[in-house]
Amino acid sequence: MLKPGIQLYSVRQSLHKDPYGTLAKVADAGYRYVEAANHNARKDPGVGFGVPASAMKEHLERLGLQIVGSHINPLDINSIDDVLDYHQELGNEQIGCDIEFYPYNNLDYVKERCSVFNAIGERCRQRGMRFYYHNHYQEFQIFDSKTVFQWIMEYTDPELVFLELDTYWVARGGVDPVALIQEHNQRLVLLHQKDFPKEAPQPLSMYDGLINPDATINMDVFDATKHPRCFVEIGSGSLPIQDIINAAQDAPHLEYILLEQDHTQLDEILSIQRSMEGFKKFTGIAWE
Repeated sequence: MLKPGIQLYSVRQSLHKDPYGTLAKVADAGYRYVEAANHNARKDPGVGFGVPASAMKEHLERLGLQIVGSHINPLDINSIDDVLDYHQELGNEQIGCDIEFYPYNNLDYVKERCSVFNAIGERCRQRGMRFYYHNHYQEFQIFDSKTVFQWIMEYTDPELVFLELDTYWVARGGVDPVALIQEHNQRLVLLHQKDFPKEAPQPLSMYDGLINPDATINMDVFDATKHPRCFVEIGSGSLPIQDIINAAQDAPHLEYILLEQDHTQLDEILSIQRSMEGFKKFTGIAWE
């Protein structure tokens, strides 16, 4: 059974205006498990609010929220110890990397980044923590007969680098998320879920005429190809979410399925409320 939670990137605009009030609304919407998204980790080792770990821990506990992970960007081996200090005090047992990594059409660069992932994974292991990798669609380009994702799995140590699979971006990379979950279930520790519209302005696969599979994909290209109307709330789109949940039941280290809503046509709080209702459509979800 998977416990539903939320990646706080889903309410980033609301958090920017009113961090603590937004966390209260997240709790009111029924979420109990949260993953943070810190995109300023060199200056703020925490969860992006610029507050001490003790204060954040007290606030989360008061709201009945538990932190189950955090994206850390940029991912820098020179500043990672401060990050780990903060998250250990907060009670968070795992951190991951996110959008900062792009393959740049260069297998040597992929190998170089994998060595960094292994090094950070080792720092985490020394503290009894875990490091996980989060995918987008660019990892499903093919370099030298394999996808970048396959190269990452090959060049990282499975005891040091775990997985947070974003099933939406797997599908948009032209790959079956159910099959990928089954293939890598031993490394899977978190699952990101959103939905793709039944009537979308783009095809599901980004490589189906939207972008050349051999293109050099950087942040500008990624932003230019990510259409805001290609995201809908959980259970209202076309992704095989029940099949995804079913496949994930066999992953031994996986507890949480987390909403991550990149864009919405609704108010952010209304959007996460709708997705919480959407989670209730599926079996294999644990409700406390």
